[in-house]
Amino acid sequence: MTVDEVIARFEQEREKIWFEQPAEIADLGKGIVPRGTGSRGQYLSTIIFAEGEARTLADEMLWGLIRVAEDSAEADLKTLQLLIREIIGYKADFFDFVSLPEAAKMVHLYVATAERCTSLDELARLSHAALSWANRLHMWVDFILPWGLGDGFRRVKA
Repeated sequence: MTVDEVIARFEQEREKIWFEQPAEIADLGKGIVPRGTGSRGQYLSTIIFAEGEARTLADEMLWGLIRVAEDSAEADLKTLQLLIREIIGYKADFFDFVSLPEAAKMVHLYVATAERCTSLDELARLSHAALSWANRLHMWVDFILPWGLGDGFRRVKA
């Protein structure tokens, strides 16, 4: 696939999940964890890890890469590609570990395509498309977090 075809794929996947929760996230929210992750038979930690990975992929990694690629005169493509391979490649594997294999495939697609980019502009365009998809993915993972559990952990006044 060309970089433009992959960008179109990310846009298509974002639209697909815009109003409809991905099945693997819905399953995770119901405790269906095909990878068996979560200690002592629980899956809350799996959801927490999935949320953290989705948030940092979007809010830190992709956003940061875009800012460097677009705003820094000193940025070089090869260094960004190496960081993407090492850090975001690891994140892709972790998405699989927390039972989100379809998300893992999309992140691996981003990594493989980023390595083929021939300019910072091309990498930025790809990263924008991936960020848009990752933001929506993160919102769905955030949605399944059992936020009400926080009521059991009220702050104590000093």
